[in-house]
Amino acid sequence: MTSQIRLSIAGMSCAGCVSSVEKSLLAVEGVDEAIVNLGERTASVSGDIAVSSLIAAVKQAGFEAAELRSLADESEKESLELHEYQRLWWRAISAGIIGIGLFASGMGGFLPGIEQSPNTWRVISFISLLVLILVGGHFFRGAWAALKSGRGNMDTLVALGTGTAWLYSTYVVLSPSSLPELARHVYFEAAVIIIALVSLGSALESRARGKTSAAIKQLIGLQATSAKVIRNGIELQVDVADIGLDESIRIHPGERIPVDGEVFEGTSHVDESMLSGEPMPVEKMTGDRVVGGSLNTQGSFLMRATGIGEETALARIIEMVRRAQSSKPQIGRLVDRVAAVFVPVVILIALTSMMIWYFFGPEPQIAYAIVTAMTVLVIACPCALGLATPISIMVGVGRAAESGILIRNGEALQSASQLTTIVVDKTGTITEGRPRLSACITSEQYDEKTALEFAGSLETGSEHPLATAILNALEERHLRVKTVTDFKALSGYGVEAIVDKQKLRLGNNRLMLENQVDISKLENQAATLANNGATVVYLSVDQQLVALLAITDPARADSAEAIKRLHKLGLKVIMLTGDNTSTARAIADSVGIDQVIAEVLPEDKARKIMELQKKHETVAMVGDGINDAPALAQANVGIAIGSGTDVAIESADIALMRNSIEGVAEAIALSKATISNIKQNLFGAFIYNILGIPIAAGVLFPFFGILLSPIIAASAMSLSSVTVVSNALRLRRMKLDEVS
Repeated sequence: MTSQIRLSIAGMSCAGCVSSVEKSLLAVEGVDEAIVNLGERTASVSGDIAVSSLIAAVKQAGFEAAELRSLADESEKESLELHEYQRLWWRAISAGIIGIGLFASGMGGFLPGIEQSPNTWRVISFISLLVLILVGGHFFRGAWAALKSGRGNMDTLVALGTGTAWLYSTYVVLSPSSLPELARHVYFEAAVIIIALVSLGSALESRARGKTSAAIKQLIGLQATSAKVIRNGIELQVDVADIGLDESIRIHPGERIPVDGEVFEGTSHVDESMLSGEPMPVEKMTGDRVVGGSLNTQGSFLMRATGIGEETALARIIEMVRRAQSSKPQIGRLVDRVAAVFVPVVILIALTSMMIWYFFGPEPQIAYAIVTAMTVLVIACPCALGLATPISIMVGVGRAAESGILIRNGEALQSASQLTTIVVDKTGTITEGRPRLSACITSEQYDEKTALEFAGSLETGSEHPLATAILNALEERHLRVKTVTDFKALSGYGVEAIVDKQKLRLGNNRLMLENQVDISKLENQAATLANNGATVVYLSVDQQLVALLAITDPARADSAEAIKRLHKLGLKVIMLTGDNTSTARAIADSVGIDQVIAEVLPEDKARKIMELQKKHETVAMVGDGINDAPALAQANVGIAIGSGTDVAIESADIALMRNSIEGVAEAIALSKATISNIKQNLFGAFIYNILGIPIAAGVLFPFFGILLSPIIAASAMSLSSVTVVSNALRLRRMKLDEVS
């Protein structure tokens, strides 16, 4: 049976590590997919496998792994990361003090010459070795593990660079006479300061990375830990994990709702901003649904648990956000291919540089050769390259979740940034989705009461919004439905059944015309109603037209502004609906929609999307995620619009947790910003390495006499990864309501 397993991975430092862990996981029999996130230091694995096999594979690759199953596991992971963060600071400070001391002593002339006092330099060599072992030992252990696995990573570069510096310097101290006088220069302070700077960079990066998972931490923090459950008439305080389905729970003012449920006694106002992003509390009465994690602001009520544990909306949202943050867009896979060869290429460049300086460089060739090779190894930064994509994805997806926008994966994020056309459903998307009966025009033989009773009888049990409008009208007028037999629902047309031994049909004009019902007598009235934005439903008895029912569903107050924002983003907006052309055009004109495709059967909506794609349009379909499922699947990006637990999370690439099309513009704007951020990070990482590595190799020396110091190289390498993370964090400060 296929399962989803989440692992914490310790010891990863760059894109090469990610590639190694992914390959080791994918090599395990039964694994269907493995995605490793460098930013979060986690792996998401799906397939029919045992967790022990995955952990063993990760250990074989030279890393540590543990399964993440509960909040306790997450807390332990955070605790370990905090401990590692503190250790990195200790390493940076301790190595920095020693390194700066050596550097200052040398520059100030306080240290004797090597030939004058070799024992002093032997002590310095030993102290430097202790720093490399005690403070920088994890670099060498990581490099050794990588070598055993036949790969290279950032640890490899740092270990080679600092190790080369120490070995050469120690050789100079032990046998100075074997080298030319100009080559008798040591680099102990460089090796120690490199360890300090890389550790400092890792600490700063770790701190910044902690902020990228703020959205997940915020969602997890919404989960209540206990609740007041009523059992055998007694109110008991129990852990949330012990709540059972259908149990009665009392919610007091100021308490978080522990699980999903339904109110069966009392009224209140509930703050659901954690789901929808809307700040105004929502009134809750008997029969209304409430969502775990939302906050009861005032009033006390009793609720019945309908969703517990992993089945709550909040738990599903947390899981969806985690998966999205761990996913990779197409641009990320390109980086993976580059990262796989990055370290070997850097080592090759370092060796080539070393050979060129040794054979063709000025005196002392050996010193120049060692310095340039060391500087090339230290300045190269696979860490920045590896973080460029996942960090932006983590922040972008988290920022979206905070605004009630759930993005399924990185592919959806990238596709949303490339959209050219937005196709929207009408009912419940552009309109409020709460239609009401506004007029009933009958023929001479029937009165309004009879017509409504017939219509209501046909719509009994239907959940269609138009049916709800008719049934509400019956309830308001205290009318009764009749017994129905031989009921048939005709998708895209309407319904038909036998009532009082008569054949009744209720639906659109196509239904009437296909059954030879003459609608000409009321055609003018129907046209007038449709032109005013009403949906016209025809009712016939046997072959005779009985009545026209006008159902109005006004456009949402924010639809016009949302369409305007989509236009500002350079997008064309099309309404795709099964309603008649006149009604659809009236609604579209009122909100500024460019084009209307009306009178489309549900099964034909996906075909219309395909036709647009054949015209080289990149299309997003916006619908309720249930009735429009085929069209949502066909579109390049499917966007489900809904509220609370009603949103069809599983049917779309992007799910909006609030009933507003404004979220579409926000989701697209954020997608564009996130992909742009990824490109900025990648550009910065590539340009840094493309410029930094040749400069470190000494290409400027023949022209300007400039040779980069290994210490400067280490500073640049550390800052490059911190810069990437800091740039991604800018997405957290985006004001989506101002983006256009």
